[in-house]
Amino acid sequence: MSYFVYILLCRDGTYYTGSSNDIEKRFNDHLMGHGARYTKSHKPVKIIYQEEFSTKSEALKREIKIKKMTKTQKVLLLTRIS
Repeated sequence: MSYFVYILLCRDGTYYTGSSNDIEKRFNDHLMGHGARYTKSHKPVKIIYQEEFSTKSEALKREIKIKKMTKTQKVLLLTRIS
């Protein structure tokens, strides 16, 4: 089973970072208001980034690193994949 770290673009231009073993299902959870508290008030628009890992532990460690990044650092991460 694969695990993923993802970044969502929210309607207000902010980013939300999370992890899951099923990104599409998790994104739909966020859209329906069943995701994180943050995405209840900052409605997600689309998935703009994802990384795949073989273990949940690796994914969670990467999620923590990304969450500690500044918005500028996240933008640089996103531009590297374009």
